[in-house]
Amino acid sequence: MESRAASNRLGPVFWVSITWLTLLVIGAVTIDLWAIQDPDKMDWDNLNASPGAVTEIAVDKPSGETSQSPYTYWLGTDSMGRDILSRSIYGARISLSIGLIAPLIGIFTGGFLGCLAGFYRGYLDSLIVAGMDIILAFPGLLLLLAVSFYVGASLQNLILSLGFLSIPAFCRVARARTLALSNLEFVQAAKLTGAGDLAILMREIIPNVVIPVTVYGLLVVAFMIMAEGSLSFLGLGVSAPTPSWGRMIAEGRDVLDESPYVSMIPAAIMILTVISFNFIGDSLRNYFDHGRRQI
Repeated sequence: MESRAASNRLGPVFWVSITWLTLLVIGAVTIDLWAIQDPDKMDWDNLNASPGAVTEIAVDKPSGETSQSPYTYWLGTDSMGRDILSRSIYGARISLSIGLIAPLIGIFTGGFLGCLAGFYRGYLDSLIVAGMDIILAFPGLLLLLAVSFYVGASLQNLILSLGFLSIPAFCRVARARTLALSNLEFVQAAKLTGAGDLAILMREIIPNVVIPVTVYGLLVVAFMIMAEGSLSFLGLGVSAPTPSWGRMIAEGRDVLDESPYVSMIPAAIMILTVISFNFIGDSLRNYFDHGRRQI
C-alpha cells in the first residue's frame, strides 16, 4: 500500500521521463547492432532528404558480391547526405557521457569538500569556501577556450573541464546540508558515545547528504547537456566528425529556410532529454521532501 502511494506521488510525468531516457540509453548502447547507416557516411544523391525518404544503398553479400537494397532515412539527411537518425543516436553517446560523467566529478569532489567544510567549520571551512569562490569567479568560457586551444577539444577534456566547473555548486549544497545535520540529535549522540570524526562523517553525515546532492545532480545533468550543445554549436565541443547534438544543430543552420528539420530534430531530442532530467530531479526532490515532512 505504501509502495503504491509512493509511486503515485512520483506522478506519470516522472515515469514518462524515465521511459524516454531509458529508450535513449538503450539506443545509444546498442546502435552498433542496428542495420543503420554509419553516422559519417555521405549520400551525395540525397542531400537534405526529407524524413521518410527511401533510397537504394549498396549491400555486401557473403559471396563477395554487391547488391542494391532499399534504405529509409526515417529522420531525413543533413546537408552532407548523412543519416540524421544515425547521427542523433550516436550523438546521444556524447551528450549523455558528458551529462552523466561530468557531474560525478562535482558530486564526489565538491560533495566531499562540502561535508568537510560543514562538519569542521572554522579555518578549514573558510579555506574551502574561498577556494570555491575563486572557481566561481573564474570565467568558465575562458577556461574552456584555454583547454580547447592548448590541450585540444576532446571528449575527455570537455568532461574534465565541465566537471571541474561544477564542483562549487555541489560543495555548497553538501555544506549547507552538513551544517543542518551537525546540530541534530543523532549526530550529537554519536559524538557523546565517543565516535571519531571519520566515523561520524561516514555513518551519520554523508549518507544523509547523498540524497539531496544526487537529486541536485540530476538538474546539473540537464545543464551539462545544454552546455555541451552550446559549446559544440560554438565549435568548442568534441572535434569533427564526431556527431553531437549541438554540432548537428550548428551544421543545419545554413539550410534552416529550406530544410529546418536538419537542426530542429536534434534540437527536439536535446530538449526532450533536458526536460526529462529536470522532471525526474523535481519529482524526486518533492518525493523526499514529502517523506521528511511525514517524519
